[in-house]
Amino acid sequence: MKPLIYNLDLPELEAICAELEQPRFRAGQIWRWLYVQRVTEWGAMRNIPGSLSTALADRFSLPAPEPLEIEGREDETRKLLISLADGECVETVMIPAVDCRTLCLSSQVGCRFHCTFCASGQDGFQRQLTSGEIVQQVILASRLWGDRPTHVVYMGVGEPFDNYEAVFKSVRTLNNADGLRIGARRITISTCGVVSGIERLAEESIQVELSVSLHASNGAVRTTLMPVNKTWPMDTLLDTCRAYTSRTRRIITFEYTLIRGVNDSEAHARELAARLKRLPCRVNLIPLSDVPEYAGKPSLPAAADLFIRTLAAHHINATLRASKGSRLRAACGQLRSGREEGRSRRSIIA
Repeated sequence: MKPLIYNLDLPELEAICAELEQPRFRAGQIWRWLYVQRVTEWGAMRNIPGSLSTALADRFSLPAPEPLEIEGREDETRKLLISLADGECVETVMIPAVDCRTLCLSSQVGCRFHCTFCASGQDGFQRQLTSGEIVQQVILASRLWGDRPTHVVYMGVGEPFDNYEAVFKSVRTLNNADGLRIGARRITISTCGVVSGIERLAEESIQVELSVSLHASNGAVRTTLMPVNKTWPMDTLLDTCRAYTSRTRRIITFEYTLIRGVNDSEAHARELAARLKRLPCRVNLIPLSDVPEYAGKPSLPAAADLFIRTLAAHHINATLRASKGSRLRAACGQLRSGREEGRSRRSIIA
């Protein structure tokens, strides 16, 4: 299989043009055709010599991405099932609002971290996505919207920091001022708590937003929900988050899924507030989304209300987030690699 042209960053594209004995400015022209005009045929690059188009077509694929399946109405949240060149699949979610278009990206086929309430790792881990396969999700959504997304969140299938190089290479492509031009502060990377990734992100020149999945007020509860806590305990994680905010001067968002009788008591809220005291952060409280493999239930409204009021009383900025896409199984924790759905869909098409 030919590699995706989207796998190349601009310096790499310049190097390819030099190798093909083309002037450097050709790389900029190609880049703009890919990310401003978003063409899907080599011949559509009208100011590129035919010999260069042919040489590139021989080495790289420029697919016209089409989803295997789209669920949801055009003016509402939509879930895309996207087939990859090797037959694997991932799910991507388009979330429109009055003043923004948010795209939820997948970074792996499957996930190896196995959070108990998350569907993404239930079928195991298959492989990493390349940077181009991540970018391709953005190109597809841009075609469906008729415009590029205004915001991107790496919150789909997979752990972004378990695929750090490809993820951050895709970030640079999305952020490039001569291409898709998605601002750094409109790009969010979410992690289940991979400390080494947070440490690397603190040193990056592009200061994207960081979201950390916490989901518990103490290490014992967190370990039952998130096995990653055995590798990077909660105290270590929060110390790293403090170092991150000190280094970057950025606020961290902590994601906290409210699960009835597990982590949603007033005592849990007080404990969480004590742990987050003097840490520049906000907390997103999320009602548990239904996953067949997990028997837990979302918190009752009264418990959720008491939880957020308790955090507020301790001066923790918290928001109870409305779940979007749950009807499509596209809400937080519900996305999957889509392997079985993809196979079924391809057999129907065939």
